[in-house]
Amino acid sequence: MGKREGKESIVDGQTRQAMKLWTLAQPVVSAFVTSVVRDFTARDDVLQEVAIAVIESFDRYDPARPFVGWALGIARNQVGLYLRRLERDCLVFDNALITCLASTFEAVPAEGTRSLDLLSECLGRLDARARELCDLRYVHDLKPIAIAGRVGMTANSVAKALQRIRDQLRECIEQKSALQGGAP
Repeated sequence: MGKREGKESIVDGQTRQAMKLWTLAQPVVSAFVTSVVRDFTARDDVLQEVAIAVIESFDRYDPARPFVGWALGIARNQVGLYLRRLERDCLVFDNALITCLASTFEAVPAEGTRSLDLLSECLGRLDARARELCDLRYVHDLKPIAIAGRVGMTANSVAKALQRIRDQLRECIEQKSALQGGAP
């Protein structure tokens, strides 16, 4: 749009429009990627790759079609690339399931994905031991009895600790949501 504070803008109109649409679609795309890519660091990397691909290929976007669906198609491709690189992992989704998940997230209103972003923030606030228990339970899908053997606790104390952690996360999400002025 010309000049801002005496400097020419390095962003052209098409890139500006791509960035605007991406900002609106990003929560849905993020929720989709999170549903498939369970490692938060890898999820952030995949989301960055999706954002870059969206901006770089925006000239192929048909404005007559929903942008979120188009962006989810790009996300589906990037998730596929990530999963192919991750062949050693025992939990790899096939293309049919990834397509089904993308379609499901396309139908979810953007407000419905805000809790996932809040959850990510709240997980980052947990102490190392709580994060370890969450990782063992929800990333590695271990039951309390298996976790107990790894961390030197009883299965009952693991189950109670996980319940306290879930309560703490729920409270954190509710507080953050209230501060942002809405329901989680």
